[in-house]
Amino acid sequence: MTGRHKFSDLVAKMPPERRAHVDRLSAEMREEMNLTQLRTARRLSQAALGELLHVEQPAVARLEKRTDMYVSSLRRFIEAMGGDLEIIARFPDHAVRIKNFSDLGTAGK
Repeated sequence: MTGRHKFSDLVAKMPPERRAHVDRLSAEMREEMNLTQLRTARRLSQAALGELLHVEQPAVARLEKRTDMYVSSLRRFIEAMGGDLEIIARFPDHAVRIKNFSDLGTAGK
């Protein structure tokens, strides 16, 4: 035996409470990603995303490293991957979807 095991076999041997904990952590990780992780999860290279955005690969790398950018740039990045961007303000008692940012996607069309 090489010491290698299929991940599905290892998960199947876990106690139910451990499996539930791993499932919760996995769900949390899917809900919160930086742009590089999101692009990688969508199985896109920087070069492929650059083609969709009509920019060179280094421009995609710069976008992923930015800590601040225009909402319109972020929207283009997300839409190029097949997603939609929503801006939501969360307050202790409720959440509000900011709708004037949704107009940005159609402003130039």
